[in-house]
Amino acid sequence: MKRVQGLPLLPIFLIVFVGLLGFGIILPLLPLYAAQYGASPFVAGALLASYSLMQLVATPYLGALSDRIGRRPVLIISQVGTVLSFVLLGVANSLPLLFAARILDGISGGNISTAQAYISDVVDEQDRAKAFGLIGAAFGLGFILGPAIGGVLSQGNNYHVPAFVAAGISLVSLLLTIFLLPESLAPDTLAGQRRSPRRPRILDIAALRRAFGYAQLGLLLMIFFLFNLAQAGFQGLFALFNEQKFGFGAQETGYLLAYVGVLAVLLQGGGIGPIVRRFGERRTLQAGLAFAALGLAWVGFVLSWQVLLVALLPVALGIGVATPTTNSLITRESPPTERGQVLGISQSMAALARVIGPLVAGFALEYAAWLPFVLAALLVTIAVGLALRLLPPARPSEDPRFHKRDVEKTAVS
Repeated sequence: MKRVQGLPLLPIFLIVFVGLLGFGIILPLLPLYAAQYGASPFVAGALLASYSLMQLVATPYLGALSDRIGRRPVLIISQVGTVLSFVLLGVANSLPLLFAARILDGISGGNISTAQAYISDVVDEQDRAKAFGLIGAAFGLGFILGPAIGGVLSQGNNYHVPAFVAAGISLVSLLLTIFLLPESLAPDTLAGQRRSPRRPRILDIAALRRAFGYAQLGLLLMIFFLFNLAQAGFQGLFALFNEQKFGFGAQETGYLLAYVGVLAVLLQGGGIGPIVRRFGERRTLQAGLAFAALGLAWVGFVLSWQVLLVALLPVALGIGVATPTTNSLITRESPPTERGQVLGISQSMAALARVIGPLVAGFALEYAAWLPFVLAALLVTIAVGLALRLLPPARPSEDPRFHKRDVEKTAVS
């Protein structure tokens, strides 16, 4: 039952925007915050990683739970957790409390899959890529504005203030969800899901096997993982690359990342809809990945910051195009009754990529400045090869092209 294009998407936009805004506010100052309590660089890195690790665990569970009890209650409960996590961060006076705050926020931040599932519930398929583009724009805007706001608010090494501001912003988003967001799943659908013997699990291996049992969905999940792995390495080590190459500090790198983010947001906010209508999601994804691979390889060998600005253009284009189209295709290829869980699996894989990517890129950077970007380009090139194997999208339950044994195996699972 597709029906919504207006106001009900506003709270979803704000949920994603506020989540990334809070994350962006905290991200650049969190290592400094931890250092106040004696954290070593390794412990500060572990503090940053704890957020993504908790997302890795929580996201599939919250997505599956939203399939069973509804999107709205899961979004509300998770946002309450986000507000509490920022309050805890604001009052923290020790490393254990900082870890507790980030762990709670990582668990709550697993609601991104539920937000995406809500979109797939209420938006017609032909407009889904555009809707995911708007959510991608919210994601990018939060990440662009967050670090700047955090820097202004933390003047004088007062790291408590940004945390309380993030809590206040999250509270506003929670109230908007409570009062403006209707449930997207029909009552009869929810009733059937609640009678199902299949219950959400923290680590659901059977659900993972089911998802990869669908040929097209398995390809898309691998594409999503490889692309996020490449992005995580690029973003995580970009500051050190710039320092080695051009002597840039954190401020200059922040400007460059904001430049990429603004370009991607502009594309996702207004350009992705016409592009998909003209070329289709599958070809748009293939082209976006190809541009990203080209740009990442080029970045590794630039000799001046002026050329770097040009090389970052195809990177921004690839991110702006490939991210929403991949999400849209994943929702199309997911069984409707498991869509939240499948999106949870995809976001969990993205969280795993954010843990692994910077570690691999850091190891590569010790050998050569260009190596992390060539590796990232190679990962995206593999993703291009997988994308070329994609067939025109269709839901697995309706697609006769899947191998019979895959469908039977999925049904048994």
